[in-house]
Amino acid sequence: MRKLAATLCALALLSTGAQAQTIKDFLAIAMKKWTAPFEPFQLIGNIYYVGTDGIAVYVIKTSQGLILMDTAMPQSTGMIKDNIAKLGLKVADIKIILNTHAHLDHTGGFAEIKKETGAQLIAGERDKPLLEGGYYPGDEKNEDLTFPPVKVDRTVKEGDKVTLGDTTLIAHATPGHSPGCTSWEMTVKDGSQDREVLFFCSGTVALNRLVGQPTHAGIVDDYRATYAKVKAMKIDVLLGPHPEVYGMQAKRAQQIKDASPNPFVKPGENATYVATLSEDFDKQLAKQTAALEKK
Repeated sequence: MRKLAATLCALALLSTGAQAQTIKDFLAIAMKKWTAPFEPFQLIGNIYYVGTDGIAVYVIKTSQGLILMDTAMPQSTGMIKDNIAKLGLKVADIKIILNTHAHLDHTGGFAEIKKETGAQLIAGERDKPLLEGGYYPGDEKNEDLTFPPVKVDRTVKEGDKVTLGDTTLIAHATPGHSPGCTSWEMTVKDGSQDREVLFFCSGTVALNRLVGQPTHAGIVDDYRATYAKVKAMKIDVLLGPHPEVYGMQAKRAQQIKDASPNPFVKPGENATYVATLSEDFDKQLAKQTAALEKK
């Protein structure tokens, strides 16, 4: 959990209203890991990891084509497409693109891949204006946080289903990190067993303002409702937008050594992780409140 704590602390520094130069400095440091290559692999069942060393991107193989979950920074789009090809899959077979949240490190390749494949882009309804505007909520004019705008073909809310061939994903509204933050749940086969998988949107404070002029209306209540919802879910495999959310690298190293049992199967990990997020949130809320009161 040390890497997770370090990441949360780094992001927290920015959540207190840092200067634009600080954001640039942070992104310059983060980019080294966010754009570093990582060998693609089959994670579990029909789910494949095709992201970078610091940003998670997934492909779900179905009987009628591929579902792409998120992308990475714009400059990593070529790498993502190469990773898909390395697995013997075809970018042209991408029929659906799903988004967890509309931040530049997870949306950078949407416009290019959508144009190339004609795939349908699906996202949480409250994130639609962000995706189509290519901006960070509450900081619309900050060019350091912009990304190529992309048309959203369908929006989802709590409980909506997305089906392609033999695979169905259920949308869960988990706002806070972004207004329309959407986590996706599906069932996969792990040998003879069914496993519940959650692609958790995110729950870090990151650049968000919680008080004063909050990044979006109701943000504090959104975060707390999300923590309660995800903590109560019965999940066997926790996945997330960044590898450190679920210790991807260590689990992958273990998987290479011994794939049985699959190290990514860890029931209850979501509750443990969310408890850490909730504690950090309370600290950041207190810090931001104190900083506002001093003004």
